Amino acid sequence: MDGIHDLGGMDGFGGVEIERDEPVFHERWESVAFALNFLGVGALRAYNVDEYRHAIERMAPAHYLLAPYYERVLTGVATLLVEKGVVTLEELERRAGGPFPLARPVAKQPCAALSPEPEARFAVGDTVTVCRIHPAGHTRVPRYVRGKCGKVVHVAPKFSFPDAAAHGQAHRNEHTYHVEFDARELWADAAGPNETVVVDLWDGYLERA
Repeated sequence: MDGIHDLGGMDGFGGVEIERDEPVFHERWESVAFALNFLGVGALRAYNVDEYRHAIERMAPAHYLLAPYYERVLTGVATLLVEKGVVTLEELERRAGGPFPLARPVAKQPCAALSPEPEARFAVGDTVTVCRIHPAGHTRVPRYVRGKCGKVVHVAPKFSFPDAAAHGQAHRNEHTYHVEFDARELWADAAGPNETVVVDLWDGYLERA
């Protein structure tokens, strides 16, 4: 989905502030939120990692931008635990002591029409073009590379196709590729002359250039 989470290539947000000697968790509740996600994915098997990522993507834009990292984690986990019937919203809000904002519902027609690609179609050195897709649901192809040309620099093993896994569709594995882009292909004059960007992309996202 073309949501507020897909910030690659956007500007106007200022520099990244780096905290010296930053701890893993600033407050205890953050570690609890982190552990709850492991509970949901690993112990309960209530949802998968791609569903979790998409739950965060479904947060209201203003909430997403204002929330610190672990609040996004907690929102995603809580949303899925309610959607999967592990807890009710009433139980959650009773425990929280008040309203608990969840992510927005999943789109009814979430996925782009990408054909399954069970075997690797490209090799190292091939030039490829990234498909211009704008699905309403989860995808792992960043908006800033769609429609752009790059070169395959590594063929990786098969992995679960996230666009399907995030929406409970039939499981499918696809090869992924490390695709190198000239930064000027992505960001024109904002990039330096010798800068490149490498993006991991599934086979179904690509076309031969």
